[in-house]
Amino acid sequence: MDYSKYARNDVLCIDMRSFYASVEAVKRQLDPMTALLAVVGDPDRPGSIVLAASPALKQKYGISNVSRFFELPKHDPELHIVQAHMADYLYMSSEITKLLYQYVPKEAIHQYSVDEVWVTVNGLEKLFGNRWEVAEQIKEDILENFGITCSIGIGDNKFLAKVVMDLHAKKVGIAECRYEDVEEKLWPFPIEKIWGIGGRMKRNLNRMGIVTLGQIARFSLDQLKKRFGVMGEQLYWHAWGIDLSPVFGNFTKTEQKGFGHGISLLRDYSAEEAPICILDLCEEVCRRARTANKVGKTIHLGISYSKETGGGFSRSQSVSIPTNVTMDVYGVCLQLFRKFYDGKSTIRHVYVTLDNLFDKGATQLDLFEDRSKKNDIGYAMDAIRDKFGTTAILRATSYTNAGITIGRSKKIGGHRA
Repeated sequence: MDYSKYARNDVLCIDMRSFYASVEAVKRQLDPMTALLAVVGDPDRPGSIVLAASPALKQKYGISNVSRFFELPKHDPELHIVQAHMADYLYMSSEITKLLYQYVPKEAIHQYSVDEVWVTVNGLEKLFGNRWEVAEQIKEDILENFGITCSIGIGDNKFLAKVVMDLHAKKVGIAECRYEDVEEKLWPFPIEKIWGIGGRMKRNLNRMGIVTLGQIARFSLDQLKKRFGVMGEQLYWHAWGIDLSPVFGNFTKTEQKGFGHGISLLRDYSAEEAPICILDLCEEVCRRARTANKVGKTIHLGISYSKETGGGFSRSQSVSIPTNVTMDVYGVCLQLFRKFYDGKSTIRHVYVTLDNLFDKGATQLDLFEDRSKKNDIGYAMDAIRDKFGTTAILRATSYTNAGITIGRSKKIGGHRA
């Protein structure tokens, strides 16, 4: 591969080690790397997921981020079991980002998640040294200011920085992969270890006899494109370490395709309770659409039944006039629920989506219905919530045991704030 025509940048991928667990350890004046600590979504539920485990807990008991609360070793007196506090993690993440502003401008930072960020450090030699020296200083600054250990991958682009961080830096602290290192440092690894390749893609590639990244690189580009389309082409170029995504600029500006809101319920819901949950979700979906000054023509309802029965359905229906009125969307969802619900199963997951979007005001009006009053009610409720809080005004059903809005208002990302 001739890499001379591809851009070379100094990109760092910074990952906070066991971030949630590290934050909780620091709050308790514990060493994040040696303390036995697990962050749990809801300690009152045995089946609640372990959101983060400290490195020591992972090593001693094999606990991971897919373990459940009941799997934790309750007999160990040194184990700290902590409820998640999402507001604290978001605050810490923002503070770490502010620290990075001391090194680079905002345009050089791409926040990938709450605990992971890309930073382009081109041209900092006179201020802070070469890319390795910059990485070492950032690592030391984060540890000194926040007590949190991080791993840093260095690459010519974001893909290389991310993958070398996952595969090598998490073991040694800082690792680098340039174009010329791809064959040695990346090709031998199984495809499931590579960022961007999930379980389904792994199975499809395995059926083609592909088990390592190097085998993708040596595979026919035309055959990969024929089998997987654009994704196949991306797989091929990534296998050679080539990534053309921007390393400077506005990384978050994307066109909104739709508005969706879903929930995994804390208990099984009956057929009588499900519509209350659906109404609360419709309210949130339409509020977001109104805030963006959008209306949608296609309404989607997804229902998953409890584990005992399994299954569910996912159906959509279009309306003649695009809308962001809660009761319009709810009416369609209710029709879909009554039509496709099996009549006996309990419900554990509900999802509502409004898509096929248009700008509000660019749609045809209905001459036989006064829609302005419907719209005014929604916008008035939004204004009250914006000023006084999300629970300042609610529908009566939200106060019942089946309502979800009050409980979710106390959470961030589905977990307690």
